[in-house]
Amino acid sequence: MTTHPQDTDGNVDLVTFRLGGEICAVPASQLREVLEPVAMTRVPGAAEFVAGLINVRGTVVPLSDLRVPLGMPREPAGEHARIMVMDIPVSGQSCVVGILADAVHEVTRLDPEKCEQVPTVGARWPQRFVSAVGRWKGDLVTLPDLATIFEDFLDGFDGRTTLTGARRATKIQEPERA
Repeated sequence: MTTHPQDTDGNVDLVTFRLGGEICAVPASQLREVLEPVAMTRVPGAAEFVAGLINVRGTVVPLSDLRVPLGMPREPAGEHARIMVMDIPVSGQSCVVGILADAVHEVTRLDPEKCEQVPTVGARWPQRFVSAVGRWKGDLVTLPDLATIFEDFLDGFDGRTTLTGARRATKIQEPERA
């Protein structure tokens, strides 16, 4: 399991949220704030994963949809939809990003000892994108590995293909000039 800040009894503070029919959780220490949906500016030619930008108190923040790299169907935002503004460690630097959620539930504590690795067979999501699974209020909760998801996106993974082995590097080619 990816390490997260722990309190003195070993538990980890997590923010639980719903994405599709799944319950997910991310480290509360990475959450800056939760917003109601705001206007997004689309970026022409941007990948579906981060197709637009939002304004958060005068700061331009990329808005991402975890459904794309996780291979989930995309749905219109419902009445409980929220944007989680987070600090994600990407390639050794902290990046501020917005992440779409169908609903944000609460901050809770999860005992890392009760979490398990994702099984290699039968997992719904790409194994490399999940740091662990556990239980919250009797439901299965998935802890996405946000750092890996965003690093793969920056390396050229667009969520439409499956990566195997090492991350695929993408070289941007300059257009031919006449």
